[in-house]
Amino acid sequence: QVQLTESGGGPVQVGGSLRLTCATSGVTPTGHCLGWLRQSPGKKREAVGLIYPDGKTVYGEFVEGRFSISRESARNTLYLQMNTLRSADTATYYCAADFECRVEFRGGQFYPLADVRFSGQGTQVTVSS
Repeated sequence: QVQLTESGGGPVQVGGSLRLTCATSGVTPTGHCLGWLRQSPGKKREAVGLIYPDGKTVYGEFVEGRFSISRESARNTLYLQMNTLRSADTATYYCAADFECRVEFRGGQFYPLADVRFSGQGTQVTVSS
């Protein structure tokens, strides 16, 4: 049974940083695609980024180099380091997992899709000035 539990959300000022943590069970980094999604009120859920079993990462277009996904396999933990946060980053962030990474090729680059089989309960991130 896949279980994903997020933590680390909270209030942060514009331009600040935050690291989200996801404790995972029932998934293996080498056997599953892991990642993060987010959803703001009134908006569709969107993919923040995914990390492939081989460690390769793909990020949403809005990330613009500000976020980084990493994992610590020995601790079954996934991280999302977010820097230079903007008001538009205010959302509930969800840890996600699937058997494969779903991406789309657009404008010469790959972008992650939010169509993910498993996700956690979410952690709220509020960015304000």
